[in-house]
Amino acid sequence: MASLVPCLHNHNRTQFPHLSQSFLPRSYTKTFLVQTKSSSPTHKTHIKCSSISSLIPELNEYDQETLTREEPEPHLSRVWREIQGCNDWNTLLDPMNSHLRREIIRYGEFAQACYDSFDFDPHSKYCGTCKYHPADFFVKLDMARTGYTISRYLYATSNINLPNFFQKSKLSSVWSTHANWMGYVAVATDEEEIKRLGRRDIVIAWRGTVTYLEWIYDLKDILCSANFRNDPHIKIEYGFYDLYVKKEDSCNYCSFSAREQILAEVKRLIEYYDEEELSITFTGHSLGSALAILSAYDVAEMNVNVIKDGEFTKKIPITVYSFSGPRVGNLRFKERCEELGVKVLRVINVHDKVPTVPGILTNEKFQFQKYLEDTLDFPWSYAHVGVELALDHTQSPFLKPTNDFVCAHNLEALLHLVDGYHGKGKKFKLATKRDIALVNKSCDFLRSEYDVPQYWRQDENKGMVRTSDGRWVLPERPRVEAHPPDTAHHLEQVLKNLAGPQLGAT
Repeated sequence: MASLVPCLHNHNRTQFPHLSQSFLPRSYTKTFLVQTKSSSPTHKTHIKCSSISSLIPELNEYDQETLTREEPEPHLSRVWREIQGCNDWNTLLDPMNSHLRREIIRYGEFAQACYDSFDFDPHSKYCGTCKYHPADFFVKLDMARTGYTISRYLYATSNINLPNFFQKSKLSSVWSTHANWMGYVAVATDEEEIKRLGRRDIVIAWRGTVTYLEWIYDLKDILCSANFRNDPHIKIEYGFYDLYVKKEDSCNYCSFSAREQILAEVKRLIEYYDEEELSITFTGHSLGSALAILSAYDVAEMNVNVIKDGEFTKKIPITVYSFSGPRVGNLRFKERCEELGVKVLRVINVHDKVPTVPGILTNEKFQFQKYLEDTLDFPWSYAHVGVELALDHTQSPFLKPTNDFVCAHNLEALLHLVDGYHGKGKKFKLATKRDIALVNKSCDFLRSEYDVPQYWRQDENKGMVRTSDGRWVLPERPRVEAHPPDTAHHLEQVLKNLAGPQLGAT
């Protein structure tokens, strides 16, 4: 399809990235640009419940004490590099820095959007897709005020059996027999948000598992060499690697692997905004966290974030906000991420089992791990990457006691814990007054006295609409372009100055 580039010469270049026509409404006007600045709240619950202030009357008093006790923090635009981890979040986690808390929650909501927009109904011919068109994505999710615009969707296929991860329709007429929607790439386009952030941010959000953890038990702890560059000792869990590099030529959506889609799109955006201050942020929950770390490493390893201008070289910072993620690779993988400057903040619930696997036998806590890897080539050696923020759901007075692993692994519950965390040993108090009803969107974790229904988030009438003749039907969804027409070109640019193996499936 035709590119939007000609249109952009007639508008402010910073408003929208180079998007294909299918990612925008049919009438591309300034009226649409205003939609990204909608006054609708980031989250709008559709149930009535007591306000946060009435649930915890001491919160206002606490806020007032905090204001009188603490020095005003510098504006985010002045300290964004520290918030993005340039110093490995030293001194920012205990006590919890207020800027960092808000950014963790913000990127967690980008990851949560992947769940809220995914069609996992096996009785729908659109099962495995995103429910919303890219142009409407954040508006439909009541996230119009994020100030970001979707630049492309991500798709993947896999040979690995991951129960409840790859969703397929039971109908004969389906959108694809091979592909699943995996997430999106978005870029900050609102000028006020860019000013607040201190840079233009590119975010890559990966979808995790829709239901609980059958997939994690299916992992075989098999490590394979990444071979993204020239070090065969850098190894990644085979299931994650397969999802990332596998492609299917017979499927339009998987003719490029998820890896190729990411590399080409990040390269394109960096070239398009070549004169601006940029950051690249990856986020994901559960299996999506593993893909976020893997793709962040890949972008850095392939030098996509390195800009050369004559004698000067500039490196765009890469940060991962990981939520409830498993280990991804071996110790050498962890070391290489550190060498490349990839910053990873891993947010976990200490009662969640997913962050403990794979690598139960040998992991970063084992004293002789490096010896086993270097000398014996031990095949089941894994190591977490980055800095850990470990939270405990038993500290929240809003959550009921439970042994349900679904609750312990839930992303909305984890963001609730971030909101109430102030440091080790400090009392749990909600800092941003984030609506506690969000916790029960897809689980049953809130105490009953708050009168919030369990598993309350759902599409009205499951997306069915009534026609003029009185019939109920699932409306047709507009076809989304599989890949921007310049994907191959930008992928070629990534490879142009790099010697090494070809991209693609193994």
